[in-house]
Amino acid sequence: MGWTARNIPDQSGRTVVVTGANSGLGYVTARELARRGAHTVLACRDEERGARAHARLRTELPEARTELRTLDLADLSSVRAFAKELPGERLDLLVNNAGLMALPFGRTADGFEMQFGVNHLGHFALTGLLLDRLLAAHAPRVVTLSSGLHALANIEIGDLNSEHSYNRWLAYARSKTANLLFTHELARRTVGTRLIAAAAHPGYASTELQTKGARMEGRRGAERLLALGNIVLAQPAEAGALPALHAATDAAVRPDSYIGPRFLGWRGAPGPSWRAPWTRSDAAGERLWAASEQLTGVAYP
Repeated sequence: MGWTARNIPDQSGRTVVVTGANSGLGYVTARELARRGAHTVLACRDEERGARAHARLRTELPEARTELRTLDLADLSSVRAFAKELPGERLDLLVNNAGLMALPFGRTADGFEMQFGVNHLGHFALTGLLLDRLLAAHAPRVVTLSSGLHALANIEIGDLNSEHSYNRWLAYARSKTANLLFTHELARRTVGTRLIAAAAHPGYASTELQTKGARMEGRRGAERLLALGNIVLAQPAEAGALPALHAATDAAVRPDSYIGPRFLGWRGAPGPSWRAPWTRSDAAGERLWAASEQLTGVAYP
């Protein structure tokens, strides 16, 4: 039998932040970390949905130490406010889970293409603003969620915001490649510290991520087809969250690890996962890092 949530070591005394914790993978990740004793911060964009998720978690785990805080990764002012208002001098674990997939073209509050802005730039800024507190912890980790679909496209460093052309799936893939390049570069830049920067992907997990874009555009047929795929082909969110939980807590995880389901990267117990060779490029990581600092205005210490 493979690694399951029962293998998560005791998290008592640790403070963790999980972005996008109101549903799906984020909710399961937050719940299981709280179940093991972590003081868990649910960082959610929608206050009402976040409140419902928090109430549900407290019902499931009445003794858990949890709190709800508002975070909109599509608005850098919200990211800065979240980091400034988060209490405590140290942070043990940041799970960059929130994400968008295959949406029609849109822009964040700061003018970035929505998928790149939320999936990468928002988390880049958040991690940078919290890095001092992470480095103050005894055994800190940053886990960033990517996707097997990153293999569809490398980043376009000259067109990060898809201003020349836009394809929803390629934009998603590029944002997920950016997640892996960010992890690679963060791991390089924190050599000699205790921080572990790792990445994970859920395989094909049943969440609302797949259907949101089609629903936004009123493409009912596509929405029904994607929903059917969630029922027939996908593994449940409880299984899809295991790679992130493994990356966040297992003692064997090393910097720049990429964890996913073992069976064809699709489903099953978590383990080391294949990644496209361009996601390990030092040169690409440096270029993306410099562009991300310039776009967000967040310079890492």
